[in-house]
Amino acid sequence: MAIIEPSRRDIQHPQKTKSYSSSLRLWHWMNTIIISGSLITVLINSTITDDRATSDLMKSELQKSGANVTTEQARGVAHALSDSVWGIHIYFGYALTALLLFRLILEYFQLTDQKFMGKLKNAYQQYNIIKKNREIARHELTVKAIYALFYAVLTVMVVTGLFLAFEDALAAYKSIRPSVKEVHGFCMYLVLIFIVVHIAGIYLAERKDGKGLVSDMINGGSNKE
Repeated sequence: MAIIEPSRRDIQHPQKTKSYSSSLRLWHWMNTIIISGSLITVLINSTITDDRATSDLMKSELQKSGANVTTEQARGVAHALSDSVWGIHIYFGYALTALLLFRLILEYFQLTDQKFMGKLKNAYQQYNIIKKNREIARHELTVKAIYALFYAVLTVMVVTGLFLAFEDALAAYKSIRPSVKEVHGFCMYLVLIFIVVHIAGIYLAERKDGKGLVSDMINGGSNKE
């Protein structure tokens, strides 16, 4: 489990803690909120507003009140309720798309020592060059590789989500909708796995040498802006 623990220390300057720009911290916490909201809408639609369960409940309660409601009518109302929740999910998807674009633009304007690709490349170089710090470099490289995979999954989820949101405009590609939907759903599970691994890593690090990671992502770390 230690391999998933993020490190506070700069791999090139172990005596210093990493610093995070205000823009990167904003993206991190906004991304946390948006992804959480998106996952919550999925949870609601798979439980509370599930078409079958909700329609049966509606029909039962309305019949108790003396209303004459058919199964088809109840399911129509339940489906409309489910659609309204999916509408919110789509808005969260738009926000996630904007955040992903923001992150890509931010990568270009970030200071050199704070660029993600630069850190990933540096971790790889440190692993190959400095044998005495190879264990530290391997740890940093693994963590960065997990983050890179997360960005890739997030990109696929955004692209497939936009396809589903604009499926009417992309009617010519309607035949691949089931496959796109399946990929989108699979990416959601991968994101859930990343969240669990990320939280577990932070928790373990906070109990060891990485204590203060959460605080750094709030106040910027050693080099506050």
